[in-house]
Amino acid sequence: MYATSILQLNAGIDAILGKQQPSWTHRTHPLWTLTPLGFRVRCSVGYWERIVSIKHPAMRGRLDDVRLALTQPDEVRRSVRDPDVLLFHREVAPRWVCGVVKKDGELGYLITAYPADTIKRGDVIWTK
Repeated sequence: MYATSILQLNAGIDAILGKQQPSWTHRTHPLWTLTPLGFRVRCSVGYWERIVSIKHPAMRGRLDDVRLALTQPDEVRRSVRDPDVLLFHREVAPRWVCGVVKKDGELGYLITAYPADTIKRGDVIWTK
C-alpha cells in the first residue's frame, strides 16, 4: 500500500511539473522517486537485490525506509570523497537510514543504503 501511494504521489508531482515517468519504472525499478532537491533517484530490482544480499543484508525488507530517506530526509550531505555523491539521512529510531546517491545531471542512482549509528561527515546541503 505504501509503495503504491508513493508512486501515485510521484506521478502526481510529475503531472504538475509536466513530466512523465518512463514505462519501465514500475516493472523493473522498485525505487524511482523524487527527492526534495528536485531530481529523481532510481534503483533496479537486480541492483537492490545486490545491496540487500551482498553489501548490506540488514537492509532486506527496508526498501520503504530507503524510499522515505530519499523523499523525506532529515538531512542531506555531500560526500567528502566525491562531490557528486549525496548522503540522504533519515532517523528510523534507534538508528539512521542512509541512502547513498550518485547524482548525474537530472537523475540519481542509488549506490547503496545502510543503517547508521550517526549521520556521516560531509557538507550539509539540505535539512528538514
